[in-house]
Amino acid sequence: MTGIIDEQGFRLNVGIILVGAGGRVFWGRRIGNRDAWQFPQGGLMPGETPEQALYRELEEEVGLTEADVEILGSTEGWLSYRLPHRFLRRRRDDTPQCIGQRQKWFLLKLVTDEDRIDLARTGSPEFQAWRWVNYWYPIRKVVHFKRGVYARALKELAPVMRRERHSDKA
Repeated sequence: MTGIIDEQGFRLNVGIILVGAGGRVFWGRRIGNRDAWQFPQGGLMPGETPEQALYRELEEEVGLTEADVEILGSTEGWLSYRLPHRFLRRRRDDTPQCIGQRQKWFLLKLVTDEDRIDLARTGSPEFQAWRWVNYWYPIRKVVHFKRGVYARALKELAPVMRRERHSDKA
């Protein structure tokens, strides 16, 4: 299946911020690159809503199902980033398949045990390792061209995160 490319050339995508115990977030290391750490993300397929893509990608990349999480919030709109020229995949006519990602971000709370996380649940895992990190940590550590989107998503969802932390303490 091919993902959805919008009229401007961005691939429509969901980003997933998974919150575990203590308000720390899931941080995954992509297969094949020891320095490529990121949040789970993935493209929308034709006919799929962002929420459907969220649950499909969550299961494919992290091994969790809808029953394992609760949606705490999402970004109001779509956030975009452009891919650097060297990362553009090209068609046979040398035009880019897409110029970047346009993402709807979701903040999820893990409501089951973290032992349910299974990076190898599907036949082609995308992450080889994971850990819990501080909420703001990914902004400084994600690949440079995604930093702006990560900062905007985390900033927009921070009030939801603060409410969640406050309700956990009550």
